Parts: sequence; C-alpha cells; structure tokens
Amino acid sequence: MTVPPGAGTSNETGTPTCFRHPGRETYVSCVRCGRPACPDCLRSAAVGQQCVDCVRDGNRGVRRAAGAFGGRPTSSAIVTWTLVGVNVLLYIVELAHASLGNDWAMLGGAISGNQVIGVAAGQWYRLITSAFLPPPGLSGLGPVDIIFNMWALIIVGPSIEHMLGRLRYLAVYLISGIGGSVAFYFLAPANEAALGASGAIFGLFGAWFVLSRRQGLSSRGVVMVIGLNLVLDFVFPGIAWQAHVGGLLAGCLLTAAYVYAPRQNRALVQGAATVALLATAVICVVVRDYQLVGSVQF
Repeated sequence: MTVPPGAGTSNETGTPTCFRHPGRETYVSCVRCGRPACPDCLRSAAVGQQCVDCVRDGNRGVRRAAGAFGGRPTSSAIVTWTLVGVNVLLYIVELAHASLGNDWAMLGGAISGNQVIGVAAGQWYRLITSAFLPPPGLSGLGPVDIIFNMWALIIVGPSIEHMLGRLRYLAVYLISGIGGSVAFYFLAPANEAALGASGAIFGLFGAWFVLSRRQGLSSRGVVMVIGLNLVLDFVFPGIAWQAHVGGLLAGCLLTAAYVYAPRQNRALVQGAATVALLATAVICVVVRDYQLVGSVQF
C-alpha cells in the first residue's frame, strides 16, 4: 500500500514512518488498515499485527461475557474475603474501643444522658453499621457471633458470588443486612440494641435457597440450616431473631428478582428490583420513625 507523504512517510528519505510517531521509521504495517506503525503501536493478532486504533475499534463490538444471571463471571471470591476482612478488622477496633459498639449498634431510640440517640433520632447509619460489628468484648456472644458469621460467609459466600457476580452478590449482602435492621427496628423494643452480621448471613442463606431452586438442585441442606438457626433463635436468649427473619426475607426477594428476571432488559429489571427494595426499606424506616416520635420508650 502506498502511503502519501505526511501520512506516514518521511519527506527526506521516503522511508515509511509510524502514523502515530512521525519520527520513527518502520517497515511494518497494520494488517487491518495498512498504515505503517512502530512496535509500540502494534499488537499481535490472529494473523499478523494490528495497530492500537484498529484493536480498540475491534473491541467496541465485542460483547463482554455474562454469567447465567447477568453478572460478569468471576473465578475469585474477592468480595467475600473483603467482607470477612472488614468484619474482622472492625471487631478488633471494637475490642480496643468498646464505645464503638454503642455508637454503631442498631437502636430504635433511647435517651443517653440528655441526648436522644438511635435511628428515630436521625442516626440512620446504624441500619448498616450494626451489620458489621458483633457484640463487644471477648466474653458472651461476641466471639461466637463473629466466628459463626464469618465461617458461614466463607462457606456459602464464594459460590453465590460466582453465580451472581460481584456487584449483585454485594447488593444481596448489603440489602439483606439493611433488611434485618429494618425488621429489628419494627419488631423489637425501641430501646433494645443489636449488633452482628447475622441478618446479612441469613440473607445469603435465602439466596442459596433461591439459587438451588432456580437451578433444580436440592435445597434440603439450606432449609435444614435455616430451620435449625431459627429454632436456636428462640431457645437462647439475647439473639435478635427479628434481624434473622428480615435478612432472610430480603435475601430471598432480591435474589429471586435477579435469577428470575427475563433475559430481555435483565439488567434494568434487576436494577429496578434493587431500588424497589431499598425504597421499601426507607419507607418502613420513615413510618417507624413517625411511630416512635415522642414515645415514652425513649
């Protein structure tokens, strides 16, 4: 291919030069567009080499691989291990600063000194921060809570992450945690506090159940796990069963929306379902706030 001067040819020597670097002489051309290019501007192709512009243009028409339910396939469990790391790190911080448990716990409303604290007082962040902290201390439920919840997360998390993809999996975890907090806010006494990731973990149990049913697999194992834990909720005092039920319900609903969404406009349907659940949680909190304003329980 003849290249006119100024578009990849040196006027002084007539030697082809790189179309992106006019000062570099080259005798190699892109097999796609035919323009001369230096080694820095060429990429190996199935046949010969292509310039970076042709490679970029070719990639625009390549569809990204998608998993069975719309998420990008992943062979790692980076979200699961990140969640484990965050929970463990915050537990260590809590051991050094026990007041963190009081400041971040799920609490409807109470009087501390001369100040009203809790979600009803505008501290909405407690709905999510409480899901990342176990009860404080090395005695009581603290160690049991962090050990069991992180063990369960490591057992079921990676498989769910692989099937749903990282973003959808993270959404299920977080919204399950919020759903557990909202249920606790509604069903527990306003001045009762709760901490722990169990609401989010129960949401993953719910996701596991829905995925098993969707793929035609046996769900007996997860049903037994859920049933056993719910029985323990009512046998041992001090366990926030409300958060478990709320997280389980949220995880089931959101995962069902993800895995049963139609292929056409799947991402739009899944995104709308996520927003709808979050909006429902907000409405529930506003309603509960209104109920508790001026309550003697404060």
